Amino acid sequence: MIDETIDCKDDLDDIEPSLYEHFRIVADAGQIATRVDRFMTEKLQHSSRNRIQKAADAGFVHVNDKPVKSNYKVRAGDVVTLMLDRPRHDTSILPENIPLDVVYEDTEVLVINKPAGLVVHPGVGNFTGTLVNALAYYFRDLPSYDPNDPEVGLVHRIDKDTSGLLVIAKTPEAKTSLGAQFFNKTTHRSYHALVWGHFVEDEGRIEGNITRDPKDRLRMTVAEPDSGIGKPAVTHYKVIERFGYVTLLECILETGRTHQIRAHMRHIGHPLFADERYGGMEILRGERSASYKAYIQNCFNLCQRQALHARTLGFVHPKTKQQMDFTSELPSDLDRLINKWRAYISGTTKDTFLK
Repeated sequence: MIDETIDCKDDLDDIEPSLYEHFRIVADAGQIATRVDRFMTEKLQHSSRNRIQKAADAGFVHVNDKPVKSNYKVRAGDVVTLMLDRPRHDTSILPENIPLDVVYEDTEVLVINKPAGLVVHPGVGNFTGTLVNALAYYFRDLPSYDPNDPEVGLVHRIDKDTSGLLVIAKTPEAKTSLGAQFFNKTTHRSYHALVWGHFVEDEGRIEGNITRDPKDRLRMTVAEPDSGIGKPAVTHYKVIERFGYVTLLECILETGRTHQIRAHMRHIGHPLFADERYGGMEILRGERSASYKAYIQNCFNLCQRQALHARTLGFVHPKTKQQMDFTSELPSDLDRLINKWRAYISGTTKDTFLK
């Protein structure tokens, strides 16, 4: 496979490093003279022209085994290569024997209950040990399933440290059907989330565009709906149970943006409990006593990830056209955490958290 990520250095070392081939193509006989940066942009669909120009400036773009600048004109028969100072990572998906909690399976779809801690798709820092690797092993005897074929497999994703339901397409037809349902927002998904703070209202709606946080590229933030920044997002929530300083919510997604629930809840001042990236690992509500601080630390130890679980999933079966609805019970870490808060609130007569 072609590694389509260009990551070049601004300056080259005094000692010329070994270069590794990441991309190679021979211009066909009918090739019209075209700048090499434009030529490569057309071939490397996930790399910008600006990044290719920087690669050329760094000496990483070669034609016929010689480095060229961005304005070099590619002609018929030219061999264009991208040479980088690091080996090309093999992005082929390899089967790995990782246990799966299968909720439902037929010839078209597979529904699983993903545990917290399992990365869904390979990426930077997680090239193995992912759900995709597990699926490659699980379907190893299914001739029609190729883990490297984007026309089958994952239809949607949830975060590494979020647990819960996911549907996987076993055929191209199933992926097309399910993909359309997610795009048209006709699927039904709900999450259980334990968040900091007390809610007076029983339900509510959060609308705000989701965009990358400029101060932390691994975190999302919320912009005004009419700002033109980010992607529109709407989250509905209902109170399931109040525990004083924290609240258990059902969150229903109208859209499905990256970190949507986590970002929206932080935006309204109620970060998910134990969500370190969004401020949920701080004691945001409660008492100043040492015993309360110790209690919260025990809670953090019980659930060492954001308190979020994809509990329900509903869709129309791609072949039978029947409605399919699934429910996943809370995993043990979240169940223990909620029971601990339930015991805490039952043992106090204080009402200061209601203010």
